[in-house]
Amino acid sequence: MEAQDEVSAREQHFHSQVREFTICFLLFAALYAVSYVVITRYRRKSDEHEDEEAIVNRISLSLSTFTLAVSAGAVLLLPFSIVSNEVLLSFPHSYYIQWLNGSLIHGLWNLASLFSNLCLFVLMPFAFFFLESEGFAGLKKGIRARILETLVMLVLLALLILGMVWVASALVDRDAASMESLYDLWEFYLPYLYSCISLMGCLLLLLCTPVGLSRMFTVMGQLLVKPAILEDLDEQIYIITLEEEALQRRLNGRSSSAEHSAEPREQEQELENVRALKTKLERRKKASAWERNLVYPAVMVLLLIVTSISVLLVACNILRLLVDETAMPKGTRGPGIGSASLSAFGFVGAALEIILIFYLMVSSVVGFYSLRFFGDFLPKKDDTTMTKIIGNCVSLLVLSSALPVMSRTLGITRFDLLGDFGRFNWLGNFYIVLSYNLLFAVVTTLCLVRKFTSAVREELLKALGLRKLRLPTACRDAETARPSANGHQKAL
Repeated sequence: MEAQDEVSAREQHFHSQVREFTICFLLFAALYAVSYVVITRYRRKSDEHEDEEAIVNRISLSLSTFTLAVSAGAVLLLPFSIVSNEVLLSFPHSYYIQWLNGSLIHGLWNLASLFSNLCLFVLMPFAFFFLESEGFAGLKKGIRARILETLVMLVLLALLILGMVWVASALVDRDAASMESLYDLWEFYLPYLYSCISLMGCLLLLLCTPVGLSRMFTVMGQLLVKPAILEDLDEQIYIITLEEEALQRRLNGRSSSAEHSAEPREQEQELENVRALKTKLERRKKASAWERNLVYPAVMVLLLIVTSISVLLVACNILRLLVDETAMPKGTRGPGIGSASLSAFGFVGAALEIILIFYLMVSSVVGFYSLRFFGDFLPKKDDTTMTKIIGNCVSLLVLSSALPVMSRTLGITRFDLLGDFGRFNWLGNFYIVLSYNLLFAVVTTLCLVRKFTSAVREELLKALGLRKLRLPTACRDAETARPSANGHQKAL
């Protein structure tokens, strides 16, 4: 009888392992297909060469697609875990959700951590060096020579990084136990190195997310149709059409003359801007009254509410940190999956947490590409080199890997970080966590106040004759830097 029970337990364990592997494979295959479509949409078509270059580009494309799929999985993993917990609480004995259990969630977190390390430290450096390699001098050119050069560069890079981590660890902590742990590669180096990368990602999110929260209003204003208040769209379209025809005649008249080549290029750029403005005005004219007068105000109010809730939750988390030790991200581990709700408001609170997590991720991406230093990373359709694609994939991987840590640190969710995501020493430092929350709340509030008072500040500076002292980002946040067709400057 005991032998039969043991065999039955082994069979159940085997079937559960196969089921979890199948689910993970299907989820990752779907993410990989979506990532491939996204990358091929932005990749420069001129990069498609023959023979050796074609093979190199295909390998780099595959590695970049794998990394982007891992980034998407890291973003979706936290909402998926929250939804799974609420579903298990609602249907604890349902036959159709037996595959959704704590073992599957823990396995997904561990796989996300493992693949993030693999992509960040192995695959993406290999793709970059392989793309830039030419083979050592004196060797026969070809794929083998490029692979050899890439492997040598990876070994040198690994030695450099490990040496830097060893020196930094020895300087920070000089205990005997810590010195012994310096020689443990798997249990010390990799978790410590990933902890440093996660800390850098959280600092990058601290810089990008407040900027993105304020830029979201401008981005949505560009995507939606604004209400036409005290505006005559027909008159503006007529005037912009006359300007377009005048620029076209000027270009046609100078095409055959021996003018300087710089002036016609400037006029062509001006003509493209005028046509883009005309297209936008025509779209506003064709939009229905519901789209103009209802959708735009509703979306702006919704963005304001979600942003205010985010700042309010961070303020409440600051108060909890001051009075409750369990509010620390590395505090006591809570109940397992399906044991208790993560939110005091049940499924409604969990849905709000998921909305806030996605909103913060989108805002961080918008803020990342809005910064001047990373503005050149912005991909363009059918005109993005493989090197820039690799840089974008690495950046998105760092942001997505740090998103669960930031969400837990800011108190957006109480979901305990599973797997290697919770092995960060700095999460147990009270002063670092409190300073992170304070900086996020203060910087976000300042960005929002600056955003909504920019129009008033511009008018005051203009009235005082100090318009030259305005901030350089004011023109970037405005819809357009040129005046409208009726001669009035319109900016939100």
